[in-house]
Formats: sequence, structure tokens, C-alpha cells
Amino acid sequence: MKILFLSILLLTACTDLPPTQTPRLDKGPFPHEALDRVQQRFVNVQGRVDYRGLLQEPADLELYYGLLAAYSPDSHPQFFPDRQSRLAYWINAYNAATLKAVLTHYPIGSVGEVEAPALLFFVPDKSGFFYFQRPIFGGEQQSLYHLENDLIRPRFADPRIHFALNCASRGCPKLPRRAFSAENLDAELNRETRIFLSEQRNFRVDFAEHAIYVSSLFDWYREDYLQWLVAEGETEPTILDYISRYLSIAKRNRLEQCEDCALRFIAYDWQLNDQHLAD
Repeated sequence: MKILFLSILLLTACTDLPPTQTPRLDKGPFPHEALDRVQQRFVNVQGRVDYRGLLQEPADLELYYGLLAAYSPDSHPQFFPDRQSRLAYWINAYNAATLKAVLTHYPIGSVGEVEAPALLFFVPDKSGFFYFQRPIFGGEQQSLYHLENDLIRPRFADPRIHFALNCASRGCPKLPRRAFSAENLDAELNRETRIFLSEQRNFRVDFAEHAIYVSSLFDWYREDYLQWLVAEGETEPTILDYISRYLSIAKRNRLEQCEDCALRFIAYDWQLNDQHLAD
């Protein structure tokens, strides 16, 4: 009885994110053009979002979110003929739902400002945003946390997704200025992984400190990278084995020159990726 009561309490404490419209899709493939327009218009080259502008003109985001809420690879598999189209949907769905959730609470300075329900105690940090916001995909409510950890990660087992999912924070991979596409998804995931690791905030070799600094993403999702390398045939792989695959020649040389350096994880920056917030 206590478990049932707690389950009901958790469900009633969640914040629904209902669509404002229900577009009709008569045939596939599932279209991403509306999100593409959003990202081209409201995301700059630094990956920062113009949330003020998007809040004032949300038509394309609401159109796309309406499509997400009505259709998904689970509810309408006929619109998603292959693995790439399914993965592109879920990555774009995560990014679009994150934008929708931020606008629901905007203005905020961080996703950490979205509080969990006051009647609950000992909830994980930032769960107010990632767990208690409940966007809809193909008619099913799913938190951003569960979308990433219970659906995308286990179904697709591709560590590059961690450089494509954007959590509306400056420590995240940059939100690209185009939506991901089924046709070019493999190249796009490679591109975003390389871009992420090209930035000093995510990877750097410090010879003075005899240390290699990498994003906390490599700590939090360590097993994803290592398991992928094992599946590729590597024995006793390390995080740096994965990272080296996507480095420029110059950065790979620096990494090899610091073979005995300590591996350190860079603190994540949870400030909102808002164009209107100062650095």
C-alpha cells in the first residue's frame, strides 16, 4: 500500500508538458523541418539559444512538439523505416522537449532552478527538470531522464549520443544549428563528437600539472564508452582510447606525449545555455 501511494504521489507531482496543437501526419518519413527552422533561427554558432525570442515566436517548436507528442517510432513504426530514422527521432525529440521544458519555466538561470515537488524529500539533484517534467512522445509521457537512460542508451548503445543530446546547460555539447537527420546521422554524430572534443572546456592536456582533463560526461557514462570499445574488439580499453578516436592529429599527439598523466574530470557547468546570460 505504501509503494502504491508513493507511486501515485510521484505521478501527481509531475509537470505535464501538453502540446498546443495536434498536427496530422498521413505518411512518412517523420519530418524534422520545423525543428530545423527553430535551431537555424534561435541557436547561434556558440550553441547558445535565444530563449527570449523563442518564447515570443514558438510556432515552429510547438508544431514540432505536437508531432512528437502524436507520433513516435513506438506508436507509428511505419514512419521510421530503419535504425537511423528511429535514433534521429529520439535525439531530436530529447532536444526539442528540453527546449519546451525550459520555455515552460523561463526565465531561469539554470535547469537546477526547476524545483522538485516540495512534498518530496531526498530527491536527486536537478530532478525537478529531468525527472518531474513529463513531455509526451507518441502519446506516452516520458521524463527526459528516462528517455535518455531507459530508451536511447540501451536501445542504440552508441556513445556518440552523449555529444548530440543537449541538456540546456553550458557544460553540455553545443546544440547544433540544424536538426539531426536520418540520412546523414552517422556523419553528424561523428561531427558533433569531434567538435565536443576540440573544445578546451571538454578536453585538454596540461603538461605543467601532468594531467589530462576531460568532461564529466566521460565519468558519468564511462561504461557506455568502454562497452562500445569492447564490442569493437578492444581488450582492456580505457576512456582515453575512446577519446583518441575523435581527436585532431595535434591533440592526439599531445595525448600520446602525456601517457603517464593523471585523468581528471572537469566540473560540469549547469548555467543555462542562454544567449542573454553573461559568461
